Amino acid sequence: MGKVYNTPDEIKVPEFDFKKSYSEYKKKEDKFLKELKAFLVERNPDDKFVGEEINFPAADGYARYMVASLKPVELVHLPLGDAWSFQYADRLTKKDIEEKINAAKRIANLVPKRF
Repeated sequence: MGKVYNTPDEIKVPEFDFKKSYSEYKKKEDKFLKELKAFLVERNPDDKFVGEEINFPAADGYARYMVASLKPVELVHLPLGDAWSFQYADRLTKKDIEEKINAAKRIANLVPKRF
């Protein structure tokens, strides 16, 4: 069984401000993800999947996680958007996570980015 953690206190989670544009929020979100990835990679530099994001469909969005470690399995919940969570996130195995990341990369190579 894996563990799922909240984001570290050192890294500020962006909050959506309805008075500002979505593109401003997206920049803050991208900065947050880069900072979190750097934090996790520094903590565990030898695991090639550390810092990769995985997601699972949930309601009108996604439950999002970043890999902190695969041995043992540790994920960080990403409280972005509606901050959905995946009910079986703590049951994911190393193999599940590797397959999910590799599949997402294959799809990304097939589908051009729009944004």
